[in-house]
Amino acid sequence: MPQFDHHTLAVIDDTHDREQASDGRSRYGAYLTRHAHRLNDDGRPLTPAAFAVAAWRIATAPIMAPGYVRVRPDLHALTVETAEDDPAGIVLRITAPLRHRALAHLPEPGHWQDWEADRWADGPWPTLAEPIPGRRPVLAVTATILLPVPAVLLPTPASTRPGPGLLRDAQHTVTVLADYANRHGAPEVADLIGGDR
Repeated sequence: MPQFDHHTLAVIDDTHDREQASDGRSRYGAYLTRHAHRLNDDGRPLTPAAFAVAAWRIATAPIMAPGYVRVRPDLHALTVETAEDDPAGIVLRITAPLRHRALAHLPEPGHWQDWEADRWADGPWPTLAEPIPGRRPVLAVTATILLPVPAVLLPTPASTRPGPGLLRDAQHTVTVLADYANRHGAPEVADLIGGDR
């Protein structure tokens, strides 16, 4: 199980990838082959931005579960999207639940239910679960951080045909994105939620 801390949002799990590979080399590589249709545009290679989005989606749950890229369990999502204003750019979308105490204006005490500690979460990282509505209404606040990734960081894939070259390009791309999320997104998440779990 990968280790997370407040400086880490995503980790690459190469050991699990090799150990669980049906082809003896890479489980992620097998998923890339299975989802090769996501990696080309009518037979033409994707742009670096579109390739990054596809490579990340294939590397993470729900396509790969557990993923080649593991996302810190207290986050609801860490996804990659094409930037709306720049098709050559991408953004990391980081979604995290917020406790009521993080709000500037606190809801009336006792009126609203808040996120609860997830009793069924596996591992030491504290995660929050949406409470089951009971007699009180639920106010489940979620924050979304959109973090632009400079286009210059995105590698250009050499090939989108299944094989070692595609695997190498996809692994490099998701590693760049995970590193960027950890260096630039983790401080933003820490500022937002702190140790407030």
